[in-house]
Amino acid sequence: MRVGLMIEGQEGVTWEQWCALADACEEHGVETLHRSDHYISQADEDANVAHDAWATIAALAARTTTLRFGTLVSPVTFRAPALLANAAATADHVSGGRIELGLGAGWMEREHRAFGFPFPETKVRLEMFAEQLEIVHRLWTEERVDFHGRHYTLEEAPALPKPVQQPHPAIVVGGSGGRGTAEPAARFADEYNTPFASPDEFAAIRTKVVRACERVGRDPATMRFSLMTGCVIGSTHAEALDRARLLYERRPRDDSFDAWLSSYTAAAIVGSVDEVAARLDEYERAGCEGVMLQHLAHADLEPVRLIGTLR
Repeated sequence: MRVGLMIEGQEGVTWEQWCALADACEEHGVETLHRSDHYISQADEDANVAHDAWATIAALAARTTTLRFGTLVSPVTFRAPALLANAAATADHVSGGRIELGLGAGWMEREHRAFGFPFPETKVRLEMFAEQLEIVHRLWTEERVDFHGRHYTLEEAPALPKPVQQPHPAIVVGGSGGRGTAEPAARFADEYNTPFASPDEFAAIRTKVVRACERVGRDPATMRFSLMTGCVIGSTHAEALDRARLLYERRPRDDSFDAWLSSYTAAAIVGSVDEVAARLDEYERAGCEGVMLQHLAHADLEPVRLIGTLR
């Protein structure tokens, strides 16, 4: 199982902290660093900086040598598909071929209203998602692209720049197995990523995507399946609980610590290195081939070292 780091970039991650996280990943052998693609904090809008996802990735790519980068996930409402394809391909050139593109329909209504992004109903966003996914894939694999959809039109678009990676960077679709994401992914994606699911839930979602692959005539073995979930890790169980309490205390909560921890661990992972590894084994048995571990206390680099020992 591939084990990577996932950072919520909208929660006040400074440029200096991004550099420290990337350096720690390379030092400790963490293969991938994924970040969210949001423009507003869910914790403190007045204090937390939210740097642009693709600008951050391109800048980090220029100062690293082995670490792979990607978004989990870029909402279709933020960028036109040709712009997104170009931005990711540009970052792929900067990195020498170390980029993955995560794509989703978007969900955080607050940031759309705040910054003027259109936020149509879910059905429309899923239509936009399906069109964007096809357009990005075609721009990366064809010479010129004509596309006439309900939401986007391309006319004899020169499909440049092509990415460094061949046939193209991995396209990762985020979703929970619904037909609106599963069937477009079966046609054009390389990986299907599920957030915050238990092993049993992950297995059920995986089955839905496998069936979508079969419906469109794709060999399901060519689709990778991954998980994004929260992780609080320590060298011991007690150390992990100490970190969990610090996370709990970062903002006011109605629940007690024990109640919050019980709810958090329903899908997320809290424990020692050995306990986290055992939990990941459960996901692997459920068909998970990669996991992106969400590290919310991003200023603490020791968990990055511990995550590196899980590979």
